[in-house]
Amino acid sequence: MNNVTLLTNRISILDADATQISEWIRTKEFSVVEITETYIEHIKEKQPVINFMTEDRFEEALREAKDADHKMANREAKGRLFGVPISMKESFDVEGMRTTGGLIRRKNKIINKDAVVVSKLKAEGAIILSKSNTPELCFCQETDNKLYGRTNNPWNVKRTAGGSSGGEGAAIAVGCAAAGLGSDIGGSIRFPSHFNGVIGFKSGNGQVSQTGSYPFVENDWQQRMLGIGPIAKSVRDAKLIYEIISGRELLKKHLTNYTINVFRTTEYPISNKTTLLLNAIYVNLKRKFHTERELVPLLSESALLWQEIMSIDGGNSTKQDAFGREEGNPYGEYVKELIKGTSKIHRYLSWAMIGASLFKPSAKRVEEMRRALREGDELLDTYLDNRLLILPVYHSAAPLHGKVYKEIFSIRKTYQDYMPFTAYANTWGLPALTVPIGKDHDGMPIGLQIIGKIGQEDAVFSLGEYIEKEFGGYSRAK
Repeated sequence: MNNVTLLTNRISILDADATQISEWIRTKEFSVVEITETYIEHIKEKQPVINFMTEDRFEEALREAKDADHKMANREAKGRLFGVPISMKESFDVEGMRTTGGLIRRKNKIINKDAVVVSKLKAEGAIILSKSNTPELCFCQETDNKLYGRTNNPWNVKRTAGGSSGGEGAAIAVGCAAAGLGSDIGGSIRFPSHFNGVIGFKSGNGQVSQTGSYPFVENDWQQRMLGIGPIAKSVRDAKLIYEIISGRELLKKHLTNYTINVFRTTEYPISNKTTLLLNAIYVNLKRKFHTERELVPLLSESALLWQEIMSIDGGNSTKQDAFGREEGNPYGEYVKELIKGTSKIHRYLSWAMIGASLFKPSAKRVEEMRRALREGDELLDTYLDNRLLILPVYHSAAPLHGKVYKEIFSIRKTYQDYMPFTAYANTWGLPALTVPIGKDHDGMPIGLQIIGKIGQEDAVFSLGEYIEKEFGGYSRAK
């Protein structure tokens, strides 16, 4: 095999989605070892610049790849992801690997049991290559921590990769796995998907098990906001992986039965390019589907409720995870980090804990929130019956490192301007799919999110596949 053929094969493998990789394995176009080795070489090349990986399992992956090829030869191959190399967010337990939450105090925390979602993916034949970086305790929309450092956006290393699944988004964007897995309690799948130009799906309330995810979300209201789901190169992969990890076969839905509400620019800050792309989406969709551009109910309430739910205990549970058995003061740690850089926790986390203590809702406000959530759930259950929403993910493409953090974690409560779009699906426990639709004037990806209600995921994916086809979808960052 000559060098040109080798290079062509390598590019094909790195560009391909999991479904295509699976087909190549089945038809013996490529061996599992060949595919796995290609990804490992690529990870080694890209990791020093992007810093998306926290730990590899290359030796184990190659052993599993050789075993998979042996099974193929003996016609024993089983599983919808048989032999497909994937990545895994650091927060999910993988047997024999570390789950640290980006904390120095947990740097030697090796796990002896797979998370539920990991075991389901392994049961379908997936091969885990590595784990990917997160902010500390997944508590920020930018990925940086004191243990593993900062993850850079592969389209421009001066820009943020988002968070908390920032390492995963960057890894898939640059083609260092066929697919991956993330979690989202405040845009943590959708920020990285939007910023890195990949597909991301946040599952709805209670649809995917969080057992084996760290930190485990205990509070009921925070649990309703959490969604675990795929980060991928195609909508078809996202749908497949969601079906695997949820254990659900989706009920077939027809888009002709749906109204699609495309967000119209309002008082919220939003870039001109994002506005133009949303307008183009609307013009395209209205030729084929029933569309509207109406106000989205409860949008303005969502960011405030999200912040208050995340601050429900004043940050005490986060403080316990951050400091363990040691006494810790977020104010003191924040100042220490700013002045000396010697805190054991990142200033993003200490400042977030300070914010949670400041925004903790009163007992009276908690009762008001309880009523608002109950009434909102009832309203949206009717409103979203046979209706899908198309919203931006953020007001712009990926900005410079640190800007998202300043916009969302400001004591001036600017999160109310910047978080409604992502907070919406979290606050109301809704499934949401992010799909790339274009790039800004700097060549940075821009995505949108499609939101429906639980039980209508097939319609969400169907619309996502249509938009992906019409507007280009994923392209690998070189």
